[in-house]
Formats: sequence, structure tokens, C-alpha cells
Amino acid sequence: MPWRGLFEAVGVLADAEGSDDLYRRSKPPQGDFVFDETVADVFPDMIKRSVPGYPAIINMIQLLAGRYAQPHTRLIDLGCSLGASTLALATGAAGRDCRITAVDNAPAMIEKARLGTGAEPASIDWVCGDIREATIDNASIVVLNFTLQFLPTAERLPLLQRVHDGLRPGGILILSEKIAGADAAGDALLVDMHHAFKQANGYSKLEISRKRSALENVLTPETVEAHRQRLRQAGFQRADVWFQCFNFMSLVASA
Repeated sequence: MPWRGLFEAVGVLADAEGSDDLYRRSKPPQGDFVFDETVADVFPDMIKRSVPGYPAIINMIQLLAGRYAQPHTRLIDLGCSLGASTLALATGAAGRDCRITAVDNAPAMIEKARLGTGAEPASIDWVCGDIREATIDNASIVVLNFTLQFLPTAERLPLLQRVHDGLRPGGILILSEKIAGADAAGDALLVDMHHAFKQANGYSKLEISRKRSALENVLTPETVEAHRQRLRQAGFQRADVWFQCFNFMSLVASA
């Protein structure tokens, strides 16, 4: 696989160099969660230990790109972080002369993504900017991989409408999100199982509690049905969940 070294650089196929101990420290980050340099340094370890099925989602984005990437179109990764899903798109669409745009508003993430790829592939444009202002046109695939959840709920529909309008016929949106349960009991079960997953990956109850408090004001999960309704409002014809583990899911929405 020609891009294997790049996947290893962002910690998808190999063990991450930096261990996530941010909320174990005697002086943990204060205030709301921010994607700064300290998070970028441990992000591969953080996301693999925090998001069940994350490596599988990245691998499946590559397969979806192999099926849906149209020649001479754009593939857009909104909220690319360290570029794992960007590189999955590049691998899956290899040989189709696609231009890939990877957007993130965190300078530390974009810089580390560029460094992780070594000699920057000519087919990828790394953009440090607000995804709400990104150009979306002539696209056959748009990815929002655990990104929409960080936008205020009122700003989600306008973005999805822009995504829909920028997709070519036959194009898809890959939307991965942390979700809420359909009711209180279901939500409590999903949260409990997620915490158990994190404890099994070495996080203490204190770390889990501290990070949950840091994310409380910046990450707002919604139910699967809420996402489906909004996608219909945005103009998508269908939205199919292809992956779910506890309170994390990914769906494919067809333009």
C-alpha cells in the first residue's frame, strides 16, 4: 500500500508515539477542551483509546472512496485533524486524478498533518480555516469525521446544505458522530459502556471525569434520528448507518 507510511505517521496503523496522559497530570488542561499543541501531540493515542472502532472507520473510508470517488472531482475532509481520513480518501481514490482538500481550524493539527506526510503529496491541499467557510464544489465525497458535533446545533444545517449543494450527482457525505441515545435509559447505557471501554484502555475514572467536564460545553451529541432528519432537510435522499459501537456511529448520506 503506497500510503502505508503516511498512515503510520498519523498513528492509525502503528502505536502512537505520545501517550495521552493530559487529564492524569497533577495540572491538567483547564477550561474547555481545545485542539492545541498538547492535544495534537497525543491525538492518535487519545482517539484510538477513546473512540471505539476508529481504525475501522478510517479503513472503511478508504473502501468508500474506492467505490464513490469520481475521476477529476474534489474529495473534501472537513475537520481533518491529523489527516487520517484525508489519507484514507487519497488511498481509495488513487489513480483517478482527484484533488483532495483537508480543512481544520487548529493550526497545531494542520501543521502536524503536513509534517506527518513528509514530502507533501501534490494531490492534497492542507487548509487551516473554518469548515463553515470552506469551498465545497465539484465534490464526489465530503467527510465530516467526528466534526459536526463541535459546531453549535443551529449552525449544522447550513453547513450540511452547503455540502449537499457542492456534491456532484452520485456523491456522498460520510458523517461520523458521537451520538445520544434515543431515550434516557438508552443514553445512560451507551455512556456507561463508553466509559467502560475507556477504562479498559487504561484511562482512570478521574481522567474520564475531567475530560467529560472539558468537553461538556464544546461537544453536543444528538440522536441518530436527529441527524437523519437534518440530512433530509439539507436535501439528502437517504442516510444509512453503516457503523455503530456504543455512542459512536458513522453513516453515508447520498446526495
